[in-house]
Amino acid sequence: MSAGERRLAARLSTPHAVQRWLRSLDYNWETDGRTMHTFRGVVRTGMAHCLEGALAAAAIMETHGHPPLLLDLESRDRLDHVVFAFRTRGRWGAVGVSRDVGLWGRRPVYRSTEALARSYYEPYIDLHARITGYAVFDLTTLTRCDWRLAAHNVWKVERVLRDLPHRPLRTSDRRYIRLREIYRRFVETHDPTDTPFRSGQRHWM
Repeated sequence: MSAGERRLAARLSTPHAVQRWLRSLDYNWETDGRTMHTFRGVVRTGMAHCLEGALAAAAIMETHGHPPLLLDLESRDRLDHVVFAFRTRGRWGAVGVSRDVGLWGRRPVYRSTEALARSYYEPYIDLHARITGYAVFDLTTLTRCDWRLAAHNVWKVERVLRDLPHRPLRTSDRRYIRLREIYRRFVETHDPTDTPFRSGQRHWM
C-alpha cells in the first residue's frame, strides 16, 4: 500500500467505519465501460460497485485481522450481489455497496452465513431478481491475482465467484410471487432503487 492507502486503512479500523466510507463514495454505474477495481482503484476513482466495494472492504479489514471473505449471493437473473463477510464474537455481518438501499451492509448479529444471506432475500426482490443460492469465498486462496492493489481490472475474481458451487437458499415460491407483486406496485410510485421490504432493517449497517 502507498502511504495514503495505509493511512486510510488505519483510520477505517472497524467494519462500520469501512461501511461509512463506502457510503461516502459514488456508486460506479460503469458509464465508461465495465470495471473491476481493487482497493487502489476505488480510492483513485472515488466510486465502487458491489464487487469493487467488497474487495476494498476485504483489503482494508485484512489489515485489522479479519479474513478477506466474500459472500456471493446468486440470483436467478444472473445479476449476483457480493459483500465482504466478517465475524465478530461468533456472529456474522457484512459490508456492502449497492444502488439498492436494502443491499448494503449488515450488523454482526447472524448465527451463520446462511442466516446472513437470508437477510438479503426480501430487499433483493424486484421484477426479475431472486436469490437462489450463496457461497463464501476466501480471497487468500486466489493465486496469481493481486485483488488488493492491482491498478488494472481484476476480472479473475468475478470469474472465480461465478464458477463457485453455491449452496441453495430454499424459499417459498408462493411467498416470492407475493413479494414480487408488492414490489411491482411499490415502484409505480417510488424510486426503484428503494425497497418496500424493511424487515430486519434494524440490523442494516
